[in-house]
Amino acid sequence: MWLGLFTEAVASVPISKIDGTWMVNLDSLSKEEGLKTHLQPVERHFKTEGKELSCSFVLGFPYIFANGNAVKLSTPTVFENDVVWTPLEETVEIFGKAFSKKYTVDTTAKLLKTDSPLAVSSSAKKPSSSSVAKSSSSVAKSSSSVAEKAAPLVRKNAPAGSREVRNIVIDPGHGGKDPGAIGLISNEKDIVLAVSKLLEKELVAMGFHVKLTRSTDKFIQLSERPQIANKWNGDLFISLHCNAIDGNKARKKKTKGFRIYVLRDPESEEDRAIARRENKVAKTYGDKNSMEELSPLDWLKIQARLEQYKQASYTFTEKVIKAYEGGKISKMGSGAGGAGFMVLVGAFMPATLVELGFISNPEEELYMNSEKGQKDMAKRIAKGVQEYKKALDEYLKTLSH
Repeated sequence: MWLGLFTEAVASVPISKIDGTWMVNLDSLSKEEGLKTHLQPVERHFKTEGKELSCSFVLGFPYIFANGNAVKLSTPTVFENDVVWTPLEETVEIFGKAFSKKYTVDTTAKLLKTDSPLAVSSSAKKPSSSSVAKSSSSVAKSSSSVAEKAAPLVRKNAPAGSREVRNIVIDPGHGGKDPGAIGLISNEKDIVLAVSKLLEKELVAMGFHVKLTRSTDKFIQLSERPQIANKWNGDLFISLHCNAIDGNKARKKKTKGFRIYVLRDPESEEDRAIARRENKVAKTYGDKNSMEELSPLDWLKIQARLEQYKQASYTFTEKVIKAYEGGKISKMGSGAGGAGFMVLVGAFMPATLVELGFISNPEEELYMNSEKGQKDMAKRIAKGVQEYKKALDEYLKTLSH
């Protein structure tokens, strides 16, 4: 890698020094080279691909899989402020070889700059893209032939997560004697019930079969909710909630955003605390089968079942995050998280818990109480369900051949 000031750059990409290591904005660099990028925040996976180069990154791990080869990094890939940062030196080396380019670093301006492509001698070997092209061609042909055939989608008695999505179970959190989080003008239980009813209406219009765990201001034990979904043979379980924090007015005003959770071991103390707050309700109102936090042994016990529905839950979460983007309530962090929510533990199907926004944030509370806001949130989640169904249908078609 050539370090120093650059004089005649074709383009530039942001770099930053993080914990003593120079890192490069991977999405920006990839797009500069014409590569397509895809971030899966729930799985903490980032992929960038094109004819010359295909790279796969796992956020938080010190490896890159570049054109099928594992490359050890000096430091793990980082996801910070909605940006994927990866070690500059190794990344530049990989991209430079793939595109036959020379990159220079301007640490003063904090930019990575690209020269014109290097001349490649007859003896130099540029990474071949023929195998990638052939693979892409065969996949395209395969997808085309699958689309032309109208084969049935997996048998009806297949487990949820590996069959067509028809039955959607919506769980409006809290209810009755349990108000949930309390804002300045409203209770969590009322907001989520209103949005759930609108979501039900949207999904029915799309052709789904929908059931609510509660359709009135009724208290239902936390452990009963996933059982309702199981009895109804649900294909997808969505538990709706509002987030909240304690603190002064400034902190409450600053903390905002939607976040969607799957059942997995928490990666942050913040996610752990949110799950603990939601789970505490069950104990407060006498649910003997519930607990505030899952122990390591509990996680081991449910691991096999989690594996069965994990991928489908991740896919649904990604679709809802994408549908939610651009709305009044922005995503909190990556928009995705994982923790031991008891309401998800007993669901034998793909399941997520959606925190619509912060009821402790005055602006978001007003929006979540407005007719416009509730309709918009319902439409966005319904769109996520629809896109999830499409994605799963395409996958199931490949299994039926």
